[in-house]
Amino acid sequence: MAEGPRNGADKGEETRRLRDLEERLSRMTPKPEAERPKAAYDQAHIAWRMVIELVAGIGLGFGIGFGLDYLFGTTPFLMILFVFLGFAAGIKTMMRTASEIDTKPGETAPDREKRD
Repeated sequence: MAEGPRNGADKGEETRRLRDLEERLSRMTPKPEAERPKAAYDQAHIAWRMVIELVAGIGLGFGIGFGLDYLFGTTPFLMILFVFLGFAAGIKTMMRTASEIDTKPGETAPDREKRD
């Protein structure tokens, strides 16, 4: 329990023992399977990502349209136009993300290979 101060050799020995323990534990723990589709929590993560992508597209469109309307004095015209363009960009990004749902970890979406 209450041991005296440790020197460098004792710390090195403890470090070696800890690394050995970590190595043995990593060999004993089962590795996750990559053969199944993404887990349910990953799908929920993808769903939130899709919502954020849509809102971000609309928000960016609103900001750009509002800024251009302010500069040019065309009050609601460019804001409405860019909100719709942002909505379309958000939908396109959501569709790209939706294609990733049925993929396995480490695999690319089928249509992504054509684009990249």
